[in-house]
Amino acid sequence: MTASSQNRALVLFSGGQDSATCLAWALARFDHVETVGFAYGQRHAVELECRETLRRSFAALSPLWAERLGPDHTIDLASLGALSDTALTSDAEITMSENGLPNTFVPGRNLIFLTFAAALGFRRGMKHIITGVCETDYSGYPDCRDDTIKALQVALNLGMEQRFVLHTPLMWIDKAQTWQLCEELGGAPLIDTIRQQSHSCYKGDRTHEHAWGYGCGDCPACDLRAEGWRRFQEGLS
Repeated sequence: MTASSQNRALVLFSGGQDSATCLAWALARFDHVETVGFAYGQRHAVELECRETLRRSFAALSPLWAERLGPDHTIDLASLGALSDTALTSDAEITMSENGLPNTFVPGRNLIFLTFAAALGFRRGMKHIITGVCETDYSGYPDCRDDTIKALQVALNLGMEQRFVLHTPLMWIDKAQTWQLCEELGGAPLIDTIRQQSHSCYKGDRTHEHAWGYGCGDCPACDLRAEGWRRFQEGLS
């Protein structure tokens, strides 16, 4: 890594609540921030369509953020979706699998995402890679765990002869605390932007608006987001 890479960051940016919060977190800390999204045949591909709207809105929230926000990248990983055969990459009903994991788990997804992000970071001269994985309020995905991310950081640094730092600002906070972090980073304008413009619903529903944002209202992602919003609002009262 060159000296100029020390304050350059790449955010894994899906267009969901968590990745949007991570983008705000990065813009508050690094001089230059780029984003990367992945098209892997996901059922909720509407998330990808929210990304540019969110980026424009974030730039409008702060002149400093506008100055720091760099290019966006989209990587085609259609083969991942073809291999997966999960409820996130097909119209299958969302259920629990025999192995105890929800069938929304896409095997290897975060491992692949972070490996491709590191390869992009290598080319773009970026040391810091930010992802919104969390093992506090989550669906039990093993590739969201802190141990997984730490092990992957070691592997990426060894395999690319670099010194990447994988940041997980949401790892030890729940969804209510994620909203609280948004308030600390950008106040009510940032909360309203993420609430209205980000998308987390597994079914890709943008037709039903709730107090916490858009979504079907009954999938696991909507349940987590709604419960986090409820607890965040209770904390304000």
